[in-house]
Amino acid sequence: MPLAARMRPKSFDEFFGQGHLVGPSAAFRRAVEADRLGSVILWGPPGVGKTTLAEIVANVTHARFERVSAVTAGVADLRRIVDEAKLARAPKKPDPSDLFAEQSAPSKPNRTILFIDEIHRFNKAQQDAILPHVENGTVTLIGATTENPSFEVNAAILSRCRVFVLKALTEDEVRSVIERALNDPQRGYGRLELEISGEAEEALVGLANGDARSALNMLELCVSVAEAEASGNPAKVELPLLESAVQRRLLLYDKGGEQHFDLISALHKTVRGSDVDASLYWLARMLESGEDPLYLARRIVRMASEDIGLADPQALGLCIAAQQAVHFIGMPEGALALAEAVAYLAAAPKSNALYAAYGKARSDVEQTRNDPPPLHLRNAPTRLMKEIGYGEGYKYAQDYEGGIVYQQNLPDSIAGRSYYQPTNRGYEEVLAKRIAKIKAIYAAGEQNTERDSSE
Repeated sequence: MPLAARMRPKSFDEFFGQGHLVGPSAAFRRAVEADRLGSVILWGPPGVGKTTLAEIVANVTHARFERVSAVTAGVADLRRIVDEAKLARAPKKPDPSDLFAEQSAPSKPNRTILFIDEIHRFNKAQQDAILPHVENGTVTLIGATTENPSFEVNAAILSRCRVFVLKALTEDEVRSVIERALNDPQRGYGRLELEISGEAEEALVGLANGDARSALNMLELCVSVAEAEASGNPAKVELPLLESAVQRRLLLYDKGGEQHFDLISALHKTVRGSDVDASLYWLARMLESGEDPLYLARRIVRMASEDIGLADPQALGLCIAAQQAVHFIGMPEGALALAEAVAYLAAAPKSNALYAAYGKARSDVEQTRNDPPPLHLRNAPTRLMKEIGYGEGYKYAQDYEGGIVYQQNLPDSIAGRSYYQPTNRGYEEVLAKRIAKIKAIYAAGEQNTERDSSE
């Protein structure tokens, strides 16, 4: 058997990851151990334990267990399983002609658990065929899918199942899977004279990308090659052998260390410097080395606000769309959405005027008195508030020419502060003219107000 099949956990205690399902106090585990599991859908990426959980259910529960793959099974297979489930469900009466049989009460009916691997591959007719038998309890359904069940599984089935979400394994969990395979003398390589370098093991962990099956398949291939080359000496798995076996150059990258911060700094500064080519290179370096694409999406959104700002108001929307695309379609397809956003940001006009303006406003919040808003800006929902002047004298801007009118909008202690100074780059050139016009109207209005008050 392949290494991944041999190392498949046989109990909850052997299982790595998914603590929210297999932990000692997890509802899923308690239901299985009590043999009271209802119909469920297991949704998660490949190699995280969906099929393994189903097999553990088969080992732990007292129910009959039927397994089919939606790739090969059809309606006829489902009907056969349902017919057998009905027979098993019917209580059997003792045969009075059997003199040696215990004359006891009829035996309890036997439940049937139906596991459908890759249930998203069943079409609507195939899913409909199993629906009534799930509803009336003839079978308890466990479906496994890598696709969003909201889109791929009939709403009627979903309404009768609880969906459990499985997550990609962490690097520590993948590392534990690899080390168990290396040390297990019965199912793994514990009996072999085998050495694996730290670099090769870390590269395996990174290449697996949270997929335990992928990690074990790559390890098995590397060990096979290493044994063939050992010629009676201890087999050694080192980084060059791993690169040769998987036919991929491994980019050594510390996602939590100095290199991570150096590369994201290079990406941000080349975007700020309007170098499209260098920006795409640093993005590719990080993605192809295994960086979390959603981390990069978050940083790109920040770049849009910090370095482009209102010089191109479309930049932020494009970056949010790229983040949504990565979240929706995942990798590697999502890389192009990030590349589009990075190229757009690098080519866009730059302005940090908004970044600087917010910094000034924040500094005033931190360093000056936090006075209340002027009375005319406050709502007056009660009679008392109106009597003490809340809302009095407020000018509704829409009633004035151009929708602009002067009134003091800041507390007295910081009245007249100016934070935002637009540049003449991109759309900010338009905003600068607009803001200059507004300030001229404000200045005239302020002079009139002062003259009225002096009179």
